[in-house]
Amino acid sequence: MNLPNYITLSRIAAIPLIMWILTTPYFSAKNDTLRVALASGLFILASITDGLDGYLARRRGQITTMGMLLDPLADKLMIAACYITLLRLVPEIVNVWIVVLIIGREFLISGLRSIAASEGFTIEASELGKLKMVVQIVSVVAAILAIRWDIWTLHLGFFSFILSVDLVAKMAIWFMAAVSIISAVDYFWGFWKKIDKRVARRRRRPFILSRRKKKALEDTTLSAKSTELMGRPQADNNPAKAH
Repeated sequence: MNLPNYITLSRIAAIPLIMWILTTPYFSAKNDTLRVALASGLFILASITDGLDGYLARRRGQITTMGMLLDPLADKLMIAACYITLLRLVPEIVNVWIVVLIIGREFLISGLRSIAASEGFTIEASELGKLKMVVQIVSVVAAILAIRWDIWTLHLGFFSFILSVDLVAKMAIWFMAAVSIISAVDYFWGFWKKIDKRVARRRRRPFILSRRKKKALEDTTLSAKSTELMGRPQADNNPAKAH
């Protein structure tokens, strides 16, 4: 165990704490502001550790098999747990199909990564995947804030602006769903191109080997015939064998 792994484990430990803050009856309706502030703040801190543990692991040369396993697992658990909890609290914002889409995408990507690892290659995270993670964080925080506020009134000098928290949360979630689908297609396309090249190489290799074996067999046959032909005149010209 090292520092990056401990940071990743702290992100996993924060998941049940976030769920408890959002669902516990300990906070009354009057304390919804505190509930929302604690849950969103803890979620943002946990999201920051997602980049921190990877940075420290690369900087300190502490990339381990456990870290490579725990880091994506922590991300998937945290996002899935938050969306499932928000589905119960604000179903008018977090649709059940959104949750199914998110979890299904994560299963798909995990399966493709497992196949890629078994084939001996990796697929790096694209810019779309990184954008998807940022949008997920924004959408979760916006949905948490929508538990307490419908609108925010912002006063800037002589001007006042009304910001619909509910609308921002819905737009962020649907935008996140679109980016998730596009990034999944992009990831699958990158996986398919690499696996297709592997299959083509495997098919080509037996063909090349069979041609080499055939050529080697032909060379051996010609060599044997040449030796036989060269041996016959010697047998006919031998006087001892002639008598």
